Amino acid sequence: MDRMKQPPIEAAFSYLKGLTAYGSKPGLSRTRELLRRLGNPQNRLHFVHITGTNGKGSTAAMLACVLRHAGYCVGRYTSPALVAVNERICVDDAPIPDDDLAAAVRRTARQADAMADHPTEFEFVTAMALDYFAGRRCDIVVLEVGMGGALDSTNVIGPPEAAVFTRISLDHTRILGSTLAEIAAVKAGILKAGSAAAVSEQAPEVRAVLAQRAAELGVPLRWCDFSQLHCTDRCLGGQQFDYRTHRGLFLSLLGAHQLKNAALAVETVELLRARGWEISDTALHDGLAAARWPGRFELLLRHGPLFIADGGHNPDCAAALAAALRDLFPGEKFVFLVGVMADKDYPAMLAAVQPLAVRFVAVRPDNPRALPAEELAAFLRAQGAEAETAASPEAGVERAMELAGPDGAVCSFGSLYMTGAVRAQALKHRKHPTIERADAE
Repeated sequence: MDRMKQPPIEAAFSYLKGLTAYGSKPGLSRTRELLRRLGNPQNRLHFVHITGTNGKGSTAAMLACVLRHAGYCVGRYTSPALVAVNERICVDDAPIPDDDLAAAVRRTARQADAMADHPTEFEFVTAMALDYFAGRRCDIVVLEVGMGGALDSTNVIGPPEAAVFTRISLDHTRILGSTLAEIAAVKAGILKAGSAAAVSEQAPEVRAVLAQRAAELGVPLRWCDFSQLHCTDRCLGGQQFDYRTHRGLFLSLLGAHQLKNAALAVETVELLRARGWEISDTALHDGLAAARWPGRFELLLRHGPLFIADGGHNPDCAAALAAALRDLFPGEKFVFLVGVMADKDYPAMLAAVQPLAVRFVAVRPDNPRALPAEELAAFLRAQGAEAETAASPEAGVERAMELAGPDGAVCSFGSLYMTGAVRAQALKHRKHPTIERADAE
């Protein structure tokens, strides 16, 4: 069907899907040109810029929620989407409406299609999002790096109010570098003179790289101190914790790794306060308590069987997942529903969870880079695990739940590219529309 004859939102989705043909190309020149053609909307915005390997999206969700509770109009840009691109572009936690998205795609496409060097899909959506945020007069935008830092298209912005570094580990090594120091150097590219930075715990070589680059630019660093992070109460409804002088904070997101992300959010809030942003302790408490980030160690079903969905997609994520499962469900064994990208270190990922597995159901996520389910299952069997395949993530949900039985437990992980489909299918089995906190306790 001709795109012009489609409904506006379908035409927009078709256009964006077509941009994947441009692949991924390094450099900021295309994004800068596109933004110039759009009137440089980024120059009318303030930013919190977040990079790292794991926890970027969760930290972004927490910070955006805190800033919204402080009374600001907050843009949030993240990737990838679990279901639709709308999720990646939010204002005050609401995804961009279909009509606005269709209009934004048309406006941006008029400029992009006139360029000699056409932007890639990520470059296009980044520029479109910044233009949308400026049009909505956002007070501040929480901007998540797509990959790396220095040459990521989000790095076209000027000095942010705060640069934020979640934990950096080995991932995308063919693109970013084969050592932690090399990867850290790329991610340090978001540091800019005139800004300040909050940094999570890091390996010594990463810490050294960030400290050196910050010193060169005169950027003050605020380091997390997890010796001052204490969980005071934990249940399936969330976690209560203290960090530094802040007492009685609550987070609905589960897992010790999310408490570390929350501590990083607190450090970022302190940086913003020092730069004149008015964020009360009440806004901090209420914002953290209200923060949600679907598909990241998310309890979808409490029973019939219990079902956890996690988007963990590298060895550090898998280790954090295994630790959280042991902590919250001691002695429990799981049917793991798993799908991975072929270019990931999936042997290390699977090794982290295999001691907790009674069986694996392998599926192929909806992505060209995905490992075929048959290859994944064969690998697992070679490691001594019981494994079978399912034709799709949705079919995998049904089979994993059947294998676990009403009194068992299922955990889905391996790729965000299948998490949206898994969530939707699992939630069809939920007997109540929400899991009340009181019930979870």
